[in-house]
Amino acid sequence: MKSTKLVLALALAAFGASAWAQPAAYPSKSITVVVGFAPGGAADFVARAMSVEFSKVLGQSVVVENKPGAGSSIAAEMVAKSKPDGYTLLIASPAAISVNPALNPKLGYTPRDLFGVTKVTTSPLVMAVNPATGINSVKELIAAAKKDPGKLNYSTSGNGSAPHLGMALFTQLTGAQMTHIPYKGGGPAIMSVIAGDTQVTFGTSPTVLPQAKGGKLRALAVSFRDGSPLVPDLPGMKEAGLPEYNLEFWYGVFVPAGTPPEIVKKIHDAAVTAMQQPSVKAALAREGTEVSLSGSPEKFAAFLVEDGKFWVDLVKSANVKVD
Repeated sequence: MKSTKLVLALALAAFGASAWAQPAAYPSKSITVVVGFAPGGAADFVARAMSVEFSKVLGQSVVVENKPGAGSSIAAEMVAKSKPDGYTLLIASPAAISVNPALNPKLGYTPRDLFGVTKVTTSPLVMAVNPATGINSVKELIAAAKKDPGKLNYSTSGNGSAPHLGMALFTQLTGAQMTHIPYKGGGPAIMSVIAGDTQVTFGTSPTVLPQAKGGKLRALAVSFRDGSPLVPDLPGMKEAGLPEYNLEFWYGVFVPAGTPPEIVKKIHDAAVTAMQQPSVKAALAREGTEVSLSGSPEKFAAFLVEDGKFWVDLVKSANVKVD
């Protein structure tokens, strides 16, 4: 009898220890959302707009951490090397996922090290100038750049960023020559134009439009061929005189490769729910950005394959280099 009781006691103790060792249901602690650009830029804006509702859905606090530099590669590498447990996420654009790896094969990560959860937004880029330049249209910008090649400086959110590639495509198609001045985010890039340190920018809607509405910048056009209903007062590139130009800019949520599928699904569902909230949609729409969600991680993966081809081809055709 004693031996039976002892065996039973040991079994219960083993079961208790096993139960104690089971990982807590996800999420059981704070989640960090990493942004590869400085505060004040579009990536930061999207991350913070999403995180408020994202936190409510998951029932845990969400911290946005800015890690600017190297066209968002520093942030991408940080997340790629993080523990794949769902507690470190990345808000990324084509720069980190397609462009930077194409420009620099010596990066500390590859696109395979990150797993796409869902696209969250899409928007056009916006071309704008300092009002003091006297430039009022895309045609006038092209004429000014051709008249004094290299005299006009244009700012972007960094080497290899989508705005950098967008302007490279613009100069390739028009023959306009301008000098690229990269910054560590859209916010600093925009401020440089306002200050007059640079004269032109090709930035994301959330960084450009508020300053344009305030008169500190003069917006010229959006990067969509046929314009955007989100920015109805600005011409698209076709109306501006460049019908062959078309560029879409997006942000998505990524996790380290190897994150368990059940956690990926939970993040996907929470992000979709958060982004569908009227308050989030309204906040983004005011800045010329539209909520755009993937039906599943698998559908996002298929999108990334085709989108990546576009950006890699653009890197090659525009002959963009990063020192």
